Amino acid sequence: MYKINKITMKPREKLEKYWAKKLEWAELVATILGSWIKGVNVFKLSRKVFQVIEQKKQELVIEDLLSIKWIWKVKAMQIISVFELAKRYFIKSDIIINTSKDILDQVVEYRIKKQEYLLSITLDWANRLINKRVVTIWLLNQSLIHPREVFADAIEDRANSIVIIHNHPSETASPSFEDKMITDNLKQASEILGIKLLDHIIITKNDYFSFLEDGIL
Repeated sequence: MYKINKITMKPREKLEKYWAKKLEWAELVATILGSWIKGVNVFKLSRKVFQVIEQKKQELVIEDLLSIKWIWKVKAMQIISVFELAKRYFIKSDIIINTSKDILDQVVEYRIKKQEYLLSITLDWANRLINKRVVTIWLLNQSLIHPREVFADAIEDRANSIVIIHNHPSETASPSFEDKMITDNLKQASEILGIKLLDHIIITKNDYFSFLEDGIL
């Protein structure tokens, strides 16, 4: 638990004089909150917000902040946005993806889904995990997915490469004709965009198929 010291100088004055590194955690929160509510001690409020942040950490959601008196939706959204910005651009993952097993470890919960999920895993130049997302949930009569739906997130992440995963509820890991078409379309798109398609993996409860390991990619 981080220690919250007594605040003796207004956070914004301290920030201007000493820069952000000199501010305590609660002072940084107070700088975000500002002094927009007359009669409310922003220092006490910032401590309450900080305690929630310290407790929830990366699991922090807007509802956690809204449970604090005087924290309204707009201010909660501002705080969440600051966290998301830092997470996207400054916090580097220590998860390295080098093998099919590394990928399978990231999608365990999707191996038993009753619907077909298409997932993407984006990686940086060192194969560090940037993000894992559900691209779409397929319906029985759904047509082939367009590459733009898959690569939109990779472009946003400024990813160096991407891995595509989808599950087969039928528990047969062998790729269908449509799976091969999707892979071919994604491979062509990856070459145009300059974002490497490392693999397309089909998962079932007890098995998997890797287009890379099978020599298709």
